[in-house]
Amino acid sequence: MPSGRTHDRITLWSLLPIASTTYLLSQRASVTLFLAGGYLFSGLMFGPDLDTHSSQYRRWGWLRWIWLPYRRAMRHRSLWSHGVVIGTIGRILYLVGLVGLLVLLGLLVWEISLWLSDAPNIVWQTAQQGINFGLVELGRSLQTYPLEWMGALVGLELGSLSHSISDWLVSAVKRRQRSKRVK
Repeated sequence: MPSGRTHDRITLWSLLPIASTTYLLSQRASVTLFLAGGYLFSGLMFGPDLDTHSSQYRRWGWLRWIWLPYRRAMRHRSLWSHGVVIGTIGRILYLVGLVGLLVLLGLLVWEISLWLSDAPNIVWQTAQQGINFGLVELGRSLQTYPLEWMGALVGLELGSLSHSISDWLVSAVKRRQRSKRVK
């Protein structure tokens, strides 16, 4: 299986052809930017190797702790981490779910601290308004910029796919070399 450095090189060297092809097909700089950004993010930080102590994992710096439950739950190179589409969707759902839980935990701590200090009980109302506003804006953004959102998602998947394909190719070559030695 290729090293983290090799995966990084593949990501960086393939960025220009991917961005060029995207621009030729879409004729939109914004779609190209979102796809290229998603591709770089996925190839360098959000790819399949978050299930191990990898370069991708270490790049999260002091935030890498958020990937510990994911690492414990995923078997390396399983369908759920390296699978086409399903691996990327799983990481997106994991990250969104974790951020949501952390926001709710923060609101709960805030509410408890206000309750203990007899402050006015407006935290949940304010939080609900903020969440509603965020969801409305997210929906508006999805309606206004559907191609950009699609570009970002395709970029995330392409970054993951470049990683998985290189893993599969190297593994296939090694298997073939081993089988030749055995004969």
